[in-house]
Amino acid sequence: MAEGYKHGFATDIAAPTRPRHRFLPSAVLPADLPRGKVPIADMANAFGVTHRTLHFYEEKGLISASRIGLMRVYEPGDVMRMAVINACREAGMAVAVIQDLMTDLTEADSQEAAEALFRDALMTRKRELSAEMSTLHRQVQQVNDLLDREAAEDPLNDNQSDSALTDQELRCLALMAAGLSTQRIARTLDLRDDAAQSLEAGIIQKLNANHRFQAIAKAVMLGVVQV
Repeated sequence: MAEGYKHGFATDIAAPTRPRHRFLPSAVLPADLPRGKVPIADMANAFGVTHRTLHFYEEKGLISASRIGLMRVYEPGDVMRMAVINACREAGMAVAVIQDLMTDLTEADSQEAAEALFRDALMTRKRELSAEMSTLHRQVQQVNDLLDREAAEDPLNDNQSDSALTDQELRCLALMAAGLSTQRIARTLDLRDDAAQSLEAGIIQKLNANHRFQAIAKAVMLGVVQV
C-alpha cells in the first residue's frame, strides 16, 4: 500500500465535501495498519489520534468514512490522505493551511507536482518556525532577566533543585523546552494525556514556578535543559 502511495492513486469514494486526489506526496504509513478498509479504532491507534480528531477531520472535508454495519471504516485512499495530514500536523501546520494544501493537491497532475506542493508548504512552515524560535529566545531571555531580579529574594532551595526531578520528569522537561505540547509529550513518553499533565504539574511545582514557561526558564538557569 505504501508503494502505491508513492506513485499516486485514484480513490473510489465519492464525497462531495472532500476533493478527489490522483497524487499525494510521499508520507510514512504506520506499519501496523490492516489491509483494505481500516476500522476507526485501528486508524486512531495507528496515527496516535483520538476518534474525535478523526471526526473533526471528516467535518473539515479532509477525510471521509463509510460503515460496515455499526463499524466506522476508512478506505485506503483516506488512510493515505491521513498520512499526509498527520505529517502536516506533526510539523505544526494549522488545519486551515492543511485544507488549502489538500485542495491544491487535487490539481497535481503528477507525483512530482504533488511533492513540490508539499515541499513548498514545509518550507513555509520552516520559515514560520524560525521566526517563532527567534521570538521564543527573546522571551526566554526576558524571563531570565526577570528571574535574576527575584533570585536574591526567592532563591531555589535544595528541594526545589533539579536533583529532585526523576528521570521521567527530566525527559518531560526536555520535551517541554523543545516546545512540544502536552499531548505530544504524552505520545512520546507513552503516557495518557492526563498523566502527562500531572507530570508537567509536578515539574512546575518542584521548580517553584507558576507555569510551564517559567519552569523551563528556571531549568535553563540551572543548566538542566538547553534551548
